[in-house]
Amino acid sequence: MKLLIALGGNAILRKGDKGSVDDQWKNINNAVEIIAKSIESEDNMVITHGNGPQVGYLLEMMHSMNSERALTIDIADAMTQGWIGYMLQQSFSNYLKDRKTISVLTRTLVLDNDKEFSNPTKYVGSYFTRDQAERLSKEFGWVFKEDPRGGYRRVVPSPMPVDILEIDIIKKLLDEKYVVIAAGGGGIPVIKRKDSYIPVEAVIDKDLASSLLATKIKADKFIILTDVKGVAINYGKKDEIWLEKVSVSELHDLYKKGMFPEGSMGPKVLASIKFVESTNGIAIIGDLDDARNVIKGLSGTVIVP
Repeated sequence: MKLLIALGGNAILRKGDKGSVDDQWKNINNAVEIIAKSIESEDNMVITHGNGPQVGYLLEMMHSMNSERALTIDIADAMTQGWIGYMLQQSFSNYLKDRKTISVLTRTLVLDNDKEFSNPTKYVGSYFTRDQAERLSKEFGWVFKEDPRGGYRRVVPSPMPVDILEIDIIKKLLDEKYVVIAAGGGGIPVIKRKDSYIPVEAVIDKDLASSLLATKIKADKFIILTDVKGVAINYGKKDEIWLEKVSVSELHDLYKKGMFPEGSMGPKVLASIKFVESTNGIAIIGDLDDARNVIKGLSGTVIVP
């Protein structure tokens, strides 16, 4: 079976963590061990991951040291792909000793007229007070919005992914039974002008990029592992309803009614809808800590054609 497994932020940092290297190794090793014990020996697998906290940290650190020498967001995207990709590759090589693992630095094509470039929505980095956000906005020209989870955070463009430029090598590595780590953080965003690719400053949603990649490799299952047990209607409210097995048409109707917040579950639901509608495959959203059952479709929210 061909799987694409998208790891949420809890695979790298958990609530209450200080973000130390030890914290990151502990969480990544835990996530990889769970996945390694959950797959079958004949499964082919691509792993993707997020990078929101890490790319935000890099951007803040670079500007605090010397704003004139700070690197662009696309370079920070590339740095986090290397950073997290290396850690995952190292861990998989220890837990799946009979499999070869490789991390592919991946570029993702976006359109230069995407509305996100004029109205950024992707939260990155730390939480700030309103006064701090206003000061940083004046100092660096950053755009801030109030985060539904509290405080103010920087927002950057998050354009829709339309192609994966390294898709041919990813497919070839899969055919050779590699565990492939790709499209980390949604990939490095580029636009095409004439015959050239030009980097742009943005952070692509990793679930939407993962959905596109899963479609292109013709995955049998697209699995999003996160920190909740699945998809819920009215999440956190008294009338909360957890969805177990749902048709893609029913889920699409719920999505269009605005039942899933854009800052949290919305992109995961949309990514799953796009994959199932494009491939007639199965998408599953579930808890990383219960990955064995999620991958088998025994827990989480299972989206079917």
